[in-house]
Amino acid sequence: MTDFPSAISVLSAMITPAVLISACGSLILATSDRLNRAVSRTREIFTQLAPLAQGEHTPEAEEERRMLFVQLDYVTTRSRLLQRALSRLYGALAFFVGTSVSIGLLAVTSAAFTPIPIALGLTGAALLLYAAFVLIKESRFALAAVNDEMDFFWKRGKTLGPEDLVNKGMKRIRWFGGVR
Repeated sequence: MTDFPSAISVLSAMITPAVLISACGSLILATSDRLNRAVSRTREIFTQLAPLAQGEHTPEAEEERRMLFVQLDYVTTRSRLLQRALSRLYGALAFFVGTSVSIGLLAVTSAAFTPIPIALGLTGAALLLYAAFVLIKESRFALAAVNDEMDFFWKRGKTLGPEDLVNKGMKRIRWFGGVR
């Protein structure tokens, strides 16, 4: 690799995984933030749930206790999914860095090792794809949790809302799917 064009092509090939490295880094930051929020939400729910379990068992308190327990189930499931996604994203990051390094080493050594960067790159891409599917699954749990919580608050709000508005039959409008 003594001529300039081949040096440029090697550097270009080494930079290509950098785009995927950057994508992994962005996903790691976003997923870490989501995990932090899920853990905080778990602690918040537990703080709300504990006194309800010890207090009087009115129908309203029991309904809230049930809702909080379901929310706790959602958020702990989400946390586990986010942890799984993070570990796969870190693995993908490592494989993409390995791809870049192996391309550089391949240029200096022998062409007999060409399957190594390909295998590393494909493994990194597979881990990135797996992490994306785990994040999609987690986002569905997050959506279900928000919908359940909003349904609870809407039901509770109808008992607390101004009588004229409640009797008027106000409806919730969903962006997709019409009135609920």
